[in-house]
Amino acid sequence: MQPALRGFLHSPAQPAGNALALTHGAGSNCHAPLLVALAEAFSAAGIMVLRFDLPYRQARPHGPPHPGDAEHDRAGIQRAVEHLGRLVNGRGRIYAGGHSYGGRQTTMLAAEATLPSVAPPIAALLLLSYPLHPPRKPEQLRTAHLPRLQTPSFFVHGARDAFATLQELQTALKLIPARTELFSLEGAGHDLGFRAGNSDLPALVVRKFLAFVSF
Repeated sequence: MQPALRGFLHSPAQPAGNALALTHGAGSNCHAPLLVALAEAFSAAGIMVLRFDLPYRQARPHGPPHPGDAEHDRAGIQRAVEHLGRLVNGRGRIYAGGHSYGGRQTTMLAAEATLPSVAPPIAALLLLSYPLHPPRKPEQLRTAHLPRLQTPSFFVHGARDAFATLQELQTALKLIPARTELFSLEGAGHDLGFRAGNSDLPALVVRKFLAFVSF
């Protein structure tokens, strides 16, 4: 049996009608300070946000996902998207994404969007610190699904991220047939240089993402 959806819903005071399903990276959870700050910033901009735990994190409070968890985690992302779809009731667009592992699994789900089981459609992806390959193993690229990704995708990436250089990521983005944009952060690593309570990053990401989806 699949675990129930677990997370936090950020409902905007002045809703714009759209919603974002946002999840965490490997070894983290939906309480990650960056996710909390982003959810609050999106909500302030009128976007409903569901900040949620992936199934592997519901099963184990600590540690990274196991190799066999990925399919269940993608199903968890789909449940989050479906829940938001019911909340907006067809009146708004659904966005999805996350940090590192969570973002990668979201791209893999979106790449399967031609399957009848994947609904509602995801209008755009927000991908934070996409893990293109394991650190120090650039030959182990995680790109096989990218040529099937038809969803507009906005990437936020630190120039010092060990999971992909900016050049490596730019090369990978050329595999995606949908529209893409890369917002790079000089001097930032896999954490995007975010510091809770002392960062303009969430508001900046929200502004740039909303400009991307309004294209």
